Amino acid sequence: MKEITRRQFIATATLTTGFALAVKPISAQVITTDNQGLVAGAVKIPVQDGEIPAYRALPATGGNFPIVLVIQEIFGVHEHIQDICRRFAKLGYVAIAPELFARQGDVSKLSNIDEIRQVVAKVPDAQVLSDLDATVNWAVKSAKGNADRLAITGFCWGGRITWLYSAYNPKVKAGVAWYGRLVGNNTDLTPKHPVDIASNLKVPVLGLYGGQDTGIPLDTVEQMRDRLKSSSSKSDIIVYPEAPHAFFADYRPSYREKEAKDGWQRLQAWFKQHGV
Repeated sequence: MKEITRRQFIATATLTTGFALAVKPISAQVITTDNQGLVAGAVKIPVQDGEIPAYRALPATGGNFPIVLVIQEIFGVHEHIQDICRRFAKLGYVAIAPELFARQGDVSKLSNIDEIRQVVAKVPDAQVLSDLDATVNWAVKSAKGNADRLAITGFCWGGRITWLYSAYNPKVKAGVAWYGRLVGNNTDLTPKHPVDIASNLKVPVLGLYGGQDTGIPLDTVEQMRDRLKSSSSKSDIIVYPEAPHAFFADYRPSYREKEAKDGWQRLQAWFKQHGV
């Protein structure tokens, strides 16, 4: 059997439909946003070594839309992340969620969380940052996006990336990081973590965290908050005392409606405050 090259693999990779196997059963509180008045669906983003799949949603009429990058959890660009893109499109954004694990594996088909973590652990930060640059370029050229009104938000794994991309790309106007890890081991694949870039951060990022998050200790949140004091970014961190990890994930038992709705309102206000 002929070996599939990396380029061929990326070009043939597709987005999942529905939810990732690892997060079933699905909660009864799932929010479903329709496509009415939108252009929404799967697209291909040209990147340095081929293509990656992505989901994008934007208003069906108009143009010059503000851009929001929506960064996945470790479970990939499944229905929840796609729905978030549609929620943004209803607010007037072009929202794009690139499948940032496409080269390393299809996590949507895995039911074992440890197998998913093994895939995600192989994803280099440098690859992710480059892919996000390519996604922004695509949004401007192909999806009526305005590069001068660029925002980013991400969840869990994507929350960490939100901090990092905001430090990497000064053209980002605002970011909102939902319960992304702030500290970690510095390796060749992950040379820096949010606490390492906090002091020099120039882009305003709002961090939304849960006080009952067993994976992100509150002392690391306070460490990040302290580092941000010496930056010029005017970033902020909100901690919801009773919320667990993934409190925005309406398809999971961790969902907390009150905190999720408050965070979503804060996100919208944060983006508007900073010109997106």
